[in-house]
Amino acid sequence: MPASRTTTLPPPHTDVLIVGAGPVGLALAVSLRQLGVDHVLIDRDDGPRTGSRAAALQPRSLEYLERIGVAQRLVAAGERGQGFRVHDRERTLLHASYAGLDTPYPYVLLASQETTERHLLRRLRELGGTTYRGHRFLGFTPDFPGITAVVAGPDGSLRSVRARYLVGCDGLHSAVRTAAGIGFPGEAPEQLFALADVRLAPGADGLAQDGTTFFLSRAGMLLLSPLADGQHRVVTPAAPGSGTLGTLGPVDIERLVAERGPLTGSIRVAEVVSASTYRVQERVAERFRRGPVFLAGDAAHTHSPAGGQGMNTGIQDAGNLAWKLHTVLTGAAPDELLDSYHEERHPVAAELVAFTSHFARLATLRDPDAGQRRNDLLAAAAATPGIPGWVAAKLAQLDTGYAREPGDGSPRVGERVSPLSVPQAGLHWTLALPGRGQQEHVQQQGVLTVRHVPGLRTPLLVRPNGHLAAHGVPAEPAEVLSGLDRYLPLPTPR
Repeated sequence: MPASRTTTLPPPHTDVLIVGAGPVGLALAVSLRQLGVDHVLIDRDDGPRTGSRAAALQPRSLEYLERIGVAQRLVAAGERGQGFRVHDRERTLLHASYAGLDTPYPYVLLASQETTERHLLRRLRELGGTTYRGHRFLGFTPDFPGITAVVAGPDGSLRSVRARYLVGCDGLHSAVRTAAGIGFPGEAPEQLFALADVRLAPGADGLAQDGTTFFLSRAGMLLLSPLADGQHRVVTPAAPGSGTLGTLGPVDIERLVAERGPLTGSIRVAEVVSASTYRVQERVAERFRRGPVFLAGDAAHTHSPAGGQGMNTGIQDAGNLAWKLHTVLTGAAPDELLDSYHEERHPVAAELVAFTSHFARLATLRDPDAGQRRNDLLAAAAATPGIPGWVAAKLAQLDTGYAREPGDGSPRVGERVSPLSVPQAGLHWTLALPGRGQQEHVQQQGVLTVRHVPGLRTPLLVRPNGHLAAHGVPAEPAEVLSGLDRYLPLPTPR
């Protein structure tokens, strides 16, 4: 799909101005377009970037992308990884298999970020949306009840865009976050990482083909992962002084795999498709909302890429925010509903940064004795019933929820509702009622999809992004619709 600069100017008025057309901004734009929310999406680049770092779509992201009509196309374009392994070169220390997960997508989809962006862009165009390429966000001024943004076009000319809400999906160095005066506390560890996407010569062996593998050796950590189109991804800590982008060659890759990868087998690199070095930052924005301004994706949180979590977390940001913007803009809920975006997503991001930081530090231990203790601990954990499944569910992001009350065995408001137990489609609310006979019955009533699900014990109301809104609700759709505001995640009273 060729990319070119947009020659038309963005309209001067819109409900939602989205800055940044990466996977998060595109997922938000597709969601809003599907919901019928007027928006403008701008991006400073001419098209999707090549050689981007994100290369894994987790099951939870695929569940949401299914709701906006993108998942099946991505599955056809990517490779299915069956899990996540940790090796010490000689043995498997931990294998977190996705095969038994409670999801229609029991695998990690290995596809480049560029592929994800292109399929989201295609879907946006199918829905009649557009991306204003070559447009740069310069700043904004408050303009009650929203903002007026200043945007520079491809030719340098300035244009004002007035919007009720502004969403920064513009990455680590977010201009929206800076303009809103939102702090971005955290740290940047000293460790530099090298990343390369390569094509291997025929005959390579010893590399796992069924998912992502971390090798923990005395020489350092090495990640190997198959990608689509016969490529493999290699990530490893970089040596001091190797900060120049694109310096890894075939011989360098072969040497790193020989030093840090499996003891058996060998590879020969036929081509280095892309190579770079990068420094991890571990930060979470102080606020995900300030008045009419929101942050999502890397603009809101950034962390180690360990486990393939970053882009996926951003897509879930978009899914959490989209239906709330729609509900407020259509007058079905007060503006306070949007405060729940920060309340729900900020703790998820903070926990994720802590988890990936801890994992990265364990993976890059330099002391041999400490490394051996780590390996023994991982092997012991893997032998403990329930631990591999817990790790798989966490990496798959199926454990992400917003429940406020303690669990007592019954469904908890805010928890994810598996599409395998309650099928969900599109961005409607879902009212699941105990089934009639053995067949599922479906009917549509306004923003509510009513499903009669065999085996269900109590009526469930599911939010548009797949989390439980309430259980034990009335069985009459009209009664639920008339009181839908009772089931909104309004902010906790202070």
